[in-house]
Amino acid sequence: MIAMDSHAKGSLEYVPVPAFEDNYIWLVSDSRDAVVIDPGDAAPVEAYLAERGWRLTAILLTHHHQDHVGGVKALLDSRTAEGGVPVYGPAGERIEHLTARLSEGDIVRVDQPALEFRVLDVPGHTAGHIAYFQAHDPRGTPHLFCGDTLFASGCGRLFEGTPQQMLASLDSLASLPDDTLVHCAHEYTLSNIRFARACEPDSAALARWNDDAVALRAAGKPTLPTTIGHEKCVNPFLRVDDKAIQATLSTQFGQPISDRLDAFRVMRGWKDKFR
Repeated sequence: MIAMDSHAKGSLEYVPVPAFEDNYIWLVSDSRDAVVIDPGDAAPVEAYLAERGWRLTAILLTHHHQDHVGGVKALLDSRTAEGGVPVYGPAGERIEHLTARLSEGDIVRVDQPALEFRVLDVPGHTAGHIAYFQAHDPRGTPHLFCGDTLFASGCGRLFEGTPQQMLASLDSLASLPDDTLVHCAHEYTLSNIRFARACEPDSAALARWNDDAVALRAAGKPTLPTTIGHEKCVNPFLRVDDKAIQATLSTQFGQPISDRLDAFRVMRGWKDKFR
């Protein structure tokens, strides 16, 4: 389990708590208080908070799927005597227990730990999906909590949105600083790399990333966080302008690829069936 910047004075830890088969529930803490992002299950969160002696001070949600919101009620119910915990989430989705409904440009400020996030609208996976961007931590590093929009070497399925929406959402995330640490919500990396290499078989960057990811998983470690800069090199969904990838798609499906949106649409359909 990754615990970043855990010993420097005034620093924050960013911890991926495993849940279900392949989810990560992220905790951000100053070694005393913590916020949780997308707690689909309360039990592993409670266990980790108890182990570290951390107090939960806020809940942030990216979208309405049960594996991201299913633990909210239990986390709240166990803290009624403490005066409750604020719950932030997307304005455009029906989610119970929200105390603040957010959309593009809104700012979330948490006092303990001291955190500030800018909200990004990133529809596609769901209609009202949002992401949380922290411009800098105490060491100056930016962080992104993107739910199921962007994955390491992949992106989310289009359950409610359109290809146009998802491509625009990915473009928005790709415009963030290259050193932004991307805290995805699932450990899909190895299967995503297999698909990425099918799209771009001659990529040396993907070959190296595959070796690194395999080694991390063999050691029982997460492949996350990734970075925006890294994803621009190894994520085919952020590389739909690449002529070699477009040529692969054209050959695979026996049809011309007219533009980047067409490339994304064909690629996402291929990924949905890829085994």
